[in-house]
Amino acid sequence: MEKRVIGVILTLLGVLGLIIAGVNFVSHGAGEGSSLRALAVYGIVGLLFFFSGIGLIRSTRDIAKNNEHVS
Repeated sequence: MEKRVIGVILTLLGVLGLIIAGVNFVSHGAGEGSSLRALAVYGIVGLLFFFSGIGLIRSTRDIAKNNEHVS
C-alpha cells in the first residue's frame, strides 16, 4: 500500500512540474536562455515523475484483490 501512496505523490509532483513548465512557457515564451533552461528542467522532471508515478500505481496490486482471487 505504501508504494501506491508514493506513486500518487510522484504523479501529483509530476503534474505540478508540468503545470509550472506550461505557465513558464506561456508567460515568458521559449526565447530567453534562463527561461528555456527552467522550462526544460521543469518539463523533463515533471514528465519523469508523472510517468514513474503512474507506472508505480499500475504495477502495485492491492492486497484485498489478491485475497479475493485466492479464496
